[in-house]
Amino acid sequence: MGRVLTVSGNIVIDVSPDVAYRAVSRPSDMGRWSPENLGTASGTGEGPAGLGTTFVGRNRRGMFRWVTRCTVTAAEPDRRFAFRVHAIGLGRPRLRGPIATWEYRFERTEGGTRVTETWTDDRTAWPDAVAAVFDRAVTSGSAFAAFQTRNINKTLRNLKRELEARAERTG
Repeated sequence: MGRVLTVSGNIVIDVSPDVAYRAVSRPSDMGRWSPENLGTASGTGEGPAGLGTTFVGRNRRGMFRWVTRCTVTAAEPDRRFAFRVHAIGLGRPRLRGPIATWEYRFERTEGGTRVTETWTDDRTAWPDAVAAVFDRAVTSGSAFAAFQTRNINKTLRNLKRELEARAERTG
């Protein structure tokens, strides 16, 4: 069986699609929810990101830190936000190539907004065996699909907790 190239998860958050979209479309804020992302490098991604916006994401896994260059590929308020990761590096994102695509969809529900987060592995040119060895080395033994499923679920739970707490405070 080949590797899984796309995984997603979703959660219902008791806020409007507008509130959820505005939060997720600010790459600088992603570090508040993600177990791996630390937000953006200074000077990139400070406000809501529009179509074509490029930003540098900061990331960490354990003691290891790296940066990525990302470009927004969808910015449809209250509906969809997506970006592709197309360069990576330690201090600067120098190594270019397709890495991953992240997408967030927002659907109004009776209980608020269903937010769906999807990760797609864009390393399709990598042979499965090479990807499997690399993935297990950088995730402490997991395939990226399983690793990202856990990250997505944590991110969505954290996003829900923050947005609902904020809505409760502002009432």
